[in-house]
Amino acid sequence: MKPLLPVFARFLGYGVIALGLFMPFLLYMFGMVNDHNLLLYKECSKLLMMFGALMILFAIRKNECAEMLALRNKAARNAMFFTVFFVFGTMLYRVYQGNLMNVDSSSFLTFLLVNVVCQEYLIKKAAIDAAFKR
Repeated sequence: MKPLLPVFARFLGYGVIALGLFMPFLLYMFGMVNDHNLLLYKECSKLLMMFGALMILFAIRKNECAEMLALRNKAARNAMFFTVFFVFGTMLYRVYQGNLMNVDSSSFLTFLLVNVVCQEYLIKKAAIDAAFKR
């Protein structure tokens, strides 16, 4: 997975995720959320978080080298495993509860956010390993 966006897109992506996370609360405080538009704000919030996560994943880093491409691919592989594990766990929980009405519609968002966490972890781990390797 090659980076496509400039360096500042990574920080902008974190800002977009924060906006998507806190937007419903801010709009509720200003009295703009009611029963008729709650679904719209919920889906817009998910969409903002997806865009932010994609910006983080596709942004190039300052000192990116050839090793970073392997770390990006490894993070995507780990994210797929953890997302399947999480979605399967939530499916089992819904079956245990006997809940027929709720369906998980945020598995792609879960994958993107887990991928961001895995990528950040692997990059920091590689930096620490390189510092102590001597």
